Amino acid sequence: MPAEMPFDDAPEGKTGLLAGERAGDNAGALSVTEISALLKRHVETGFAHVRIRGEISGFKRPASGHLYLALKDENAVIDGVMWKGNAARLAFNAQDGVEVIATGKLTTYPGRSKYQIVIDTMEIAGEGALLALLEKLKARLAAEGVFSPERKRALPFLPRTIGVVTSPTGAVIRDILHRLADRCPTRVIVWPVLVQGNGSAEQVAAAVNGFSAMEGGNRPDLVIVARGGGSIEDLWGFNEEIVARAVAASTIPIISAVGHETDTTLCDFAADVRAPTPTAAAEMAVPVRAELLAGLQSYGARSLRCVQRYRERAGERLETTARRLPTPETLLGPQSQRVDDLGERLKRGLSHVAADARGDLARAAGALRPAMLTQRIDAARNRLDQLWRVASSLNPDRILERGYARIEKRGGGTVTSVEGARAAGALVLRFADGAVDARVERSGGAPYVKDKPEQPDLF
Repeated sequence: MPAEMPFDDAPEGKTGLLAGERAGDNAGALSVTEISALLKRHVETGFAHVRIRGEISGFKRPASGHLYLALKDENAVIDGVMWKGNAARLAFNAQDGVEVIATGKLTTYPGRSKYQIVIDTMEIAGEGALLALLEKLKARLAAEGVFSPERKRALPFLPRTIGVVTSPTGAVIRDILHRLADRCPTRVIVWPVLVQGNGSAEQVAAAVNGFSAMEGGNRPDLVIVARGGGSIEDLWGFNEEIVARAVAASTIPIISAVGHETDTTLCDFAADVRAPTPTAAAEMAVPVRAELLAGLQSYGARSLRCVQRYRERAGERLETTARRLPTPETLLGPQSQRVDDLGERLKRGLSHVAADARGDLARAAGALRPAMLTQRIDAARNRLDQLWRVASSLNPDRILERGYARIEKRGGGTVTSVEGARAAGALVLRFADGAVDARVERSGGAPYVKDKPEQPDLF
């Protein structure tokens, strides 16, 4: 090792206040930024592609969309970052406690003198880790009541419209349609979605929510969420939290038919009914039309037999009762005899009445002779003439013929006193040959005041 150059102000072998050049130095001192850049280039060159297995810890997703986390095992921890573009392509929801394999490159962060991995892709580390993540999510949703049996609804007996959430090109939709056509032809609305891969969970949740939001005649009475069999990775989209919550919140009863009979997803737990296969879901959705028709025919035949039996029994009871009742002749015989007797008595009575009336008429005939009638008429006419003469003599207008006059008010009514005349003012003097108007003059002989004309007098 070359000997160090002594400082100008210090003895050889001792440090001084000011730094100086040393013997053997061929380069100047590096800045912190320069050494950090050198380390960054060295690390990125030597570890440009690495795969790290570890458990996620300290997971954060800020508003920027980037992911910040740490990967740890029993003895060490390394920071990691996943930029927004790569984070959007994750096939699962990253969270603390999930064991993953991260692929990317190592780099340094000079601001904190730390090294970290910039993650390009991140996958769950094996099926065991995936199942552990599934059980963790299942327990959390169960604690919230998403899988509660109390919220599950009964399926409609005969739905008019069935909604199907599945891939439009797979064998699943064909199996469902064929089974529905065989059992009971029903209107089907297919909502096409991805059933695996990135974005499949979001599409399935959007389809379930879309059916729930529909209104009017197009709204299904039942929804089937279906997919064929596959590995747990293929079926993972139906284990996502967004799918389970959408199925649980659906206002339409849902049948989950994801995978084979041995496959179970969170969608199955959240649905109202789980079907082992998509074909079984179609069988659960509708009854067999032929069986319904046969049942209706059987009920119709039973109802007809019941009605006929009641009719026959009623007919028998009616016949028995009719035989016990008396005949019309028996019931009406005494009344008929009584009518005949009363008829005979009526004839005899009418004969007696006619004879009595004839005798009375003969006795009264003498009083009805024309001479007697003429005498009675003359006597009545004389009495009428006497009454007329008396009435005429009492007529007050007859007195007027002797030069008297009758005083009346202009409004009607006879005046019989001076006070009445003064009170009336305007009078009518009625003579035998007519009437004239008069006015009562004021006391003291005041001159007669001429009435004002209703119309102006021009003269």
